[in-house]
Amino acid sequence: MQKLNLPTYNFKLKSSENKTLIFDNLRKKYFILTPEEWVRQNFVCFLIDKKNYPTSLIALEKQLIINNRKKRTDILIFDKNGKHHIIVECKAPNIKITQNTFDQIARYNLKLKANYLIVTNGLEHFYCKMDFENKTYIFLKEIPVYN
Repeated sequence: MQKLNLPTYNFKLKSSENKTLIFDNLRKKYFILTPEEWVRQNFVCFLIDKKNYPTSLIALEKQLIINNRKKRTDILIFDKNGKHHIIVECKAPNIKITQNTFDQIARYNLKLKANYLIVTNGLEHFYCKMDFENKTYIFLKEIPVYN
């Protein structure tokens, strides 16, 4: 898999039916290793390892309903009180991050009301803090460390 703009992590990989699978430590099972899954797994490790987010507050591919349609957040982090704190949208490294990507995560956040939004393709990472009063987001250099 492609080298990402993230620290390097070791993953459990295996082959099955001519497909490579990656073990997800949070969901405790193997998933097909797609480029997007590669970004998701690496970014989760980054959040845990470098930003100190507890695994107990992280949910992967959490379903939500928007306009009667099922959608999924790639990574959803809760705060200590169980409220939505950070939404992370992961794209494959070859996918350019565009306004459409931000529109997608913003639609999710109309429902979830998280404090922070992250969009990443593993090479570029965009961190935003919500400004609910002005109905916009403020770009940050980094996402805060969990405290």
